[in-house]
Amino acid sequence: MIRIKEVIVVEGKDDTKQILKAVDADTYETNGSAISTADLAKLKKLQASRGLIVFTDPDFNGERIRKIISEAIPGVKHAFIKRKDGVPTEAHGSLGVEHATPAVIKSALEHLYTQTTTPQQVFKREDLQKWGLTGQADSRKRREKLGQLLGIGYGNGKQLIHRLNMFQVDRATFEQAIKQINQEEDHE
Repeated sequence: MIRIKEVIVVEGKDDTKQILKAVDADTYETNGSAISTADLAKLKKLQASRGLIVFTDPDFNGERIRKIISEAIPGVKHAFIKRKDGVPTEAHGSLGVEHATPAVIKSALEHLYTQTTTPQQVFKREDLQKWGLTGQADSRKRREKLGQLLGIGYGNGKQLIHRLNMFQVDRATFEQAIKQINQEEDHE
């Protein structure tokens, strides 16, 4: 089993259980979306000594936690799962890391993104319009597919621009993903 050096930040104990089925790692549980100043102080110490990987659910609260930590602690790494990989198998339950398979978790941990503190403005709103990621009836679906292909999660137009720049996605990788989306749509 692969040993992860960094501490993985998750939302709860069920996430920890699922992570430990996939890799050997230490986790820090936020126990919900309210992150205290004390939590942030502990996480800053952990980032300085071992590094952090933020691995939260692909939902509103998960994104909220990710944003709070990213703004407070520069240089943390991010792991993402696709929304479809976090869907519960039973009718009840919420979207989350605890429902991802060990293979999905390993893959997410192999494709980490590190946030830059001063992202270059490579992507702009015009790019999203040009590629049909905003301003069209199917833009949301295209952004969702793009986030999955790039492994950066879903975001609205403004969030997507921020993530593309923050995680330093290069133009060639972006255009290859757009090409794949266009090909898939042509075959639908």
